[in-house]
Amino acid sequence: MRLTTKGRFAVTAMIDLALRQHSGPVTLSAVSQRQQISLSYLEQLFGKLRRNELVESTRGPGGGYTLGRKATEISVADIIVSVDEPIDATQCGGKENCLGAGQRCMTHDLWATLNAKMVDFLNSVSLQSLVDEQLAKGVVVESNPPSIKRAISSPSVVKPIRVNAPNSVFALGSAMSK
Repeated sequence: MRLTTKGRFAVTAMIDLALRQHSGPVTLSAVSQRQQISLSYLEQLFGKLRRNELVESTRGPGGGYTLGRKATEISVADIIVSVDEPIDATQCGGKENCLGAGQRCMTHDLWATLNAKMVDFLNSVSLQSLVDEQLAKGVVVESNPPSIKRAISSPSVVKPIRVNAPNSVFALGSAMSK
């Protein structure tokens, strides 16, 4: 089995969300910053997670994502399958045509058995158990989410920096020839 970044990032983002579920909706931009995952990539993943009812979205100021079910009811397998990540170690994708023309390779049964064990294992690990692991390791979760007032307040005024440099290729050429 090859677990790609899609599955890894989805599980990581769901742990982040579950850690903060008591504080209300969590924005993807906050998850993006904390976990160093591209915001656009998270948006794609959370679209799939929402369609599979693992998360719920709330629009507007103060909006974001919350878990669609209790963390104890969400398994790692649920998350990985929701983002279209195959859990398959066989060469043929489970179609039993490893060698073509409906022929199986000599190790097909080995990899099919491994698939079953992986699915069983990933089904046995709940999102809550991963959250509990993080808390036991001492991960600190901020108690108060950023206030909406701060997010909506006007940005501070930044004075532009004056740069004494040519503003075109032609001006650069003129400056170089002096």
